[in-house]
Amino acid sequence: MRILIVEDDDIVADAIARGLSADYSVLRVGSAEAARAALETEKFALAVVDVGLPGADGLSLVRRLRSAGVAMPTLMLTARCTLAEKVKALDTGADDFLSKPFEPAELAARCRALMRRAGGALEGVIKLNRLTVELTGRRLCIDGVEVELTAREWLVLECLVRKIGQIVAKERVQHALSGPEQEITPNAVEVHVSRLRAKLGDAAVIRSLRGLGYRLEEAKSV
Repeated sequence: MRILIVEDDDIVADAIARGLSADYSVLRVGSAEAARAALETEKFALAVVDVGLPGADGLSLVRRLRSAGVAMPTLMLTARCTLAEKVKALDTGADDFLSKPFEPAELAARCRALMRRAGGALEGVIKLNRLTVELTGRRLCIDGVEVELTAREWLVLECLVRKIGQIVAKERVQHALSGPEQEITPNAVEVHVSRLRAKLGDAAVIRSLRGLGYRLEEAKSV
């Protein structure tokens, strides 16, 4: 597997490369423009992107990639570690967020997790402890037993399971549920989330984050 590192600070880029090069092939670039050029000629399993790049910043790079339909997992790095910055990065299309300074072992672990999750999504199956979600067949199984979902409950689950452990904006769920002839209200979103939560039972947790959205989490063992 090959990982793209987009970081203009040589010291930070060296630390990332050292932490990943034992298990992966890495390519280092120092700008969004160089990253786009690399992506035109190579395929990468994951990108580690600094927010504060010279010229076009990391958020602009990720936004452009997502607009072009590039689904490559992306881990954002930034020295600005406020909640607003984290939410902005995730809503832009980043898959995970890590504040500087960071421990190389944590960065490597997050990269592995993102690539595992992406591999499952490409195969059409995502597993979360007791849950098995078949994206192509639209099937949810808990402990091997299929659970029936309505069309809108499935759409909610699909939004959340593609971003396991991360915040999904309520507006994004609302958009997924709305059709060309019917705009779903925020209250209706809450109803469908509540119904899905009841069907998941204690197999997983849908956490509501006031003013932000929802997050699907693995249920904590008792």
